[in-house]
Amino acid sequence: MKQQEQVSSIQMSMLFLFFMTGSSIVIVPAPLTNIAGNGAWISLLIATAMGMILLAAVLYLNRLAPELSLVGQGRAALGKGLTFLVLIPFVFVLTWNIAGVVIEIGIFFKNTMLKETPTYAVSTLFFIMIGLTAMAGIEVIARMAAVFMFLMFGCIVLIWILVANLYHPQYLLPIMPDGIGPILNASYVVYGFPYSELVVFSVILAFVRKDENAQLRKHMYIALIINSLTLIASVISSIMVLGPLSGDLKYSLYQLARLISFQEVIERIESVIGFSLIVGFYFKASILLLILIKLLKELLGLKNERIIVFPAAFICLLLSLTTYIKESQLEEFVNVTWPLLNTLAYTVPVLLILAVTAIRHHSNRDKKQ
Repeated sequence: MKQQEQVSSIQMSMLFLFFMTGSSIVIVPAPLTNIAGNGAWISLLIATAMGMILLAAVLYLNRLAPELSLVGQGRAALGKGLTFLVLIPFVFVLTWNIAGVVIEIGIFFKNTMLKETPTYAVSTLFFIMIGLTAMAGIEVIARMAAVFMFLMFGCIVLIWILVANLYHPQYLLPIMPDGIGPILNASYVVYGFPYSELVVFSVILAFVRKDENAQLRKHMYIALIINSLTLIASVISSIMVLGPLSGDLKYSLYQLARLISFQEVIERIESVIGFSLIVGFYFKASILLLILIKLLKELLGLKNERIIVFPAAFICLLLSLTTYIKESQLEEFVNVTWPLLNTLAYTVPVLLILAVTAIRHHSNRDKKQ
């Protein structure tokens, strides 16, 4: 990869939007509605507020030291040895995170379009593509995102429009039939995936061009708001079309695509829609692998990060094939353990580095005065 890669603030925010929306738009609506019922959109608002707080922390850390990645910021604040110890859990959970995204890809294909295709074949092909994409570098990924984002979001909006004749607004009531408890439980789940994962972007924010750091904050917040509105709209659409079944049918957006029938001309387009939605999975996994190799390069002091791209991808492939045999085990892990694990492995190290960096920054400023 190039030594001095740089992207604009808009490109970084587009990568962030792809990262936050890519897999969650397919996976989140059904389990969220299953837990919170018609109040699922309220759970999304609560989780978005929590995501805003985490994003504010990440952007503040970047503003204090915009030229440094998370590893550089950690070494400046905590020292080399302590930074290495603090970020070891970060690396392990990030590795599993990549594997988890590809596990979801395999499950999606197994349950929808490629029912007879072995999961290992799908996972292997995806990791080859993901590895090649990560090796191309952040500049190439950013340029690709500008093209594929219109494809993914275009298909999402197309689904909303083409199923409009099936909307039943009365299905949205009552909003909280079982009280606030299920809504808070659902907000905890959606906080774990995807909102708690956004802190990993602290590793690559240093690649934004220095003259565009001032615009980065605004663009990242806009991306997070678009992500939240997209998820809320998808949840509301699935409830208005599927009613009580919206929580029981997996991959709500894909299920809506199966119902599209327009003048007997546009029918059975769910496979096209499905492959368009898979673009989001692909980009999220590619961005995560890119972040992992950038992190490992700095932690291990490597000069050429290309040498670890495919070994890292191979380890993630093995994890994706051996970690969870039963789909129910994965769902239980994501709904119960993943939010807490993300908080401990992702959020706590970043907040620790942020706290020490902020204290040192303000003390040095006071001394100069």
